[in-house]
Amino acid sequence: MKSLRGRGHELASSGIQLGRLQDGPHERFGEALNRCGMWPLRPTGLHVLQLNLGKMCNQTCKHCHVDAGPDRREIMTRTTMEYAIDAVRKYAIPTVDLTGGAPEMNPEFRWLVENLRQLGAHVMVRCNLTIILANRKYHDLPAFFAHHGVEVVSSLPHYTAGRTDRQRGEGVFDSSVRALHMLNEVGYGHDGSGLVLSLVYNPAGAILPGSQSDMEDDFRRELLRVHGIVFNRLFVLTNMPISRFLDYLLVSGNYDQYMEKLVGAFNPAAARGVMCRNTLSVGWDGALYDCDFNQMLDIAVDSPINHIRELIPDVLDARSIRVNQHCYGCTAGLGSSCGGQVRQS
Repeated sequence: MKSLRGRGHELASSGIQLGRLQDGPHERFGEALNRCGMWPLRPTGLHVLQLNLGKMCNQTCKHCHVDAGPDRREIMTRTTMEYAIDAVRKYAIPTVDLTGGAPEMNPEFRWLVENLRQLGAHVMVRCNLTIILANRKYHDLPAFFAHHGVEVVSSLPHYTAGRTDRQRGEGVFDSSVRALHMLNEVGYGHDGSGLVLSLVYNPAGAILPGSQSDMEDDFRRELLRVHGIVFNRLFVLTNMPISRFLDYLLVSGNYDQYMEKLVGAFNPAAARGVMCRNTLSVGWDGALYDCDFNQMLDIAVDSPINHIRELIPDVLDARSIRVNQHCYGCTAGLGSSCGGQVRQS
């Protein structure tokens, strides 16, 4: 299946997506924040630099908010990576989160990881698992990750083949299980190894996810019982009503109902812990965004600093975080972020 852009679909346009999100009776997200005394939403300091290394991917998942796929050619250059490395070095940014697409498909991926680890940064990689088996040149990724102490964060929509393959493609579950075994074999997921393996779950349909702790117990029990797989933690994410999932909602007639669920479940406690407050998203071209979702909607940061080569955290910390209707996805129920459900005090 081609990406939305590859098909010439109208929702490949961020402007059309934003128009659809704003065309409804629901309270504007900024007004919801204002009601609970949180407007404007401000950063709490830069703790995570999230780099999108490109939109190229070996998969074309139905829910993908990036609209990634084999037909996407946008990719981060080494020059842009060098700007990011300089920022991590200069400002001692503790964590760098590498995402895509499939970030491993960027030809400079390993060079970037090596340089970030030399600086002492904690490196996370958003690995779709199947990339490990997609080509022989990726078969040693588990060993590479382990050697450099990279935290692996892997999407696994469910612990059963049927529900996973419906969302990500036929045969994806079996390939994912094989890749998880390879990660386990080099130490990932085992207590005391120091090699962290996190799995990511998101619902297959127009529903909100349940409790992260309950879902983690289910995943841990079933993956161990059926496949002998171990992992450290599970992140539960809410599907964002943008890109391919927005297309699914509109085609299936579930859009209005889903938005009503998100708006009705708005949680001020979750809003206080959203990832855009401590994370800065960097596009494949170096442009800066408040979060990965804003990046995909082309909503740039509200700051005179708008590229990674210009990064000054103190200046960016003074900005207002830009929001829109899709932000209800991060603040519904127990909240949602790249690190799973928001921890509430």
